[in-house]
Amino acid sequence: MKKITHQKITKTKIKEWFQAYTFLLPAIIIAAIFFGASIIYSLYLSFNDVNLFSNTYQFVGLENYKRIFTDERALVGLKNTGIFALFVVPIQTVISLVVAYVLSNNNLKGKKIFNIIYFLPALTSSSALTLIFMFIFNVHGPINNVLISSGLIVEPINFLNDPNYALKVIMAMNIWSTIPTFMTIYLASLIDLPKSIYEAADIDGATSWQKLRYITIPYLRPITTYVLLMGIIGTFQMFDQAYIFSNGSGGPANSTLTVALMIYQYAFGQMNTMGYASALAVILSIVIFVVSILAERVNERSN
Repeated sequence: MKKITHQKITKTKIKEWFQAYTFLLPAIIIAAIFFGASIIYSLYLSFNDVNLFSNTYQFVGLENYKRIFTDERALVGLKNTGIFALFVVPIQTVISLVVAYVLSNNNLKGKKIFNIIYFLPALTSSSALTLIFMFIFNVHGPINNVLISSGLIVEPINFLNDPNYALKVIMAMNIWSTIPTFMTIYLASLIDLPKSIYEAADIDGATSWQKLRYITIPYLRPITTYVLLMGIIGTFQMFDQAYIFSNGSGGPANSTLTVALMIYQYAFGQMNTMGYASALAVILSIVIFVVSILAERVNERSN
């Protein structure tokens, strides 16, 4: 009887596995073609000198990877991308957490209205947001008008064409547009936080800052890790905003040149160096992976 039961369980499991993988098969095929095959092909291209016009492939080994460390534009792109991620990710994470914590207060009047207002940027396309910010920071835009009328500056600042300000404008835009999404994630997680913990803290006389520091932040550690990882991936892959802002050039003076934009320029621009672009894409993937792992470890240790 035991053997028969064991055989029945085994057959049932096999049947369940077969059904599960049958349902998963379309997703597996799509992932294998559009992700697995693409990654393998990109690795292959990174070791070749590719000419798309003549459709020729010449094996060059590690030359494309060596070129990255001697290419000044590549180093500038990596520097800009690193600075962009270094400032944007922590700021958007902290602000998202604080705003979610404030909005989680049931006694806050107009809570639903604030939720809608804060989430509006997430509903707007990145292209539209870029054009809006380009208008706001224009020489004759609202920001310059406010600064001049308040007496902070005499002459208008050319934010869009000044290398000292161009990347900072994109940073501000990225922070403002990503906060709503991460705030909503934090807010959804705070709903599951037991209210009894806050009540116990109130009895002990804990302040709002102490509750945020010792209760909310440790409880949201897995969510913070997710937000950090998504922020790092998003900032390192930032392309459309820099492309629209600089009209695809990465200017002024390469101040808005990111690695993703540079990959596009080398792959599909006039340079026609798909092999080198593939090497840059591989390096970018490795950098994102390493930075993401480090951010996850730092977040775990700090909590």
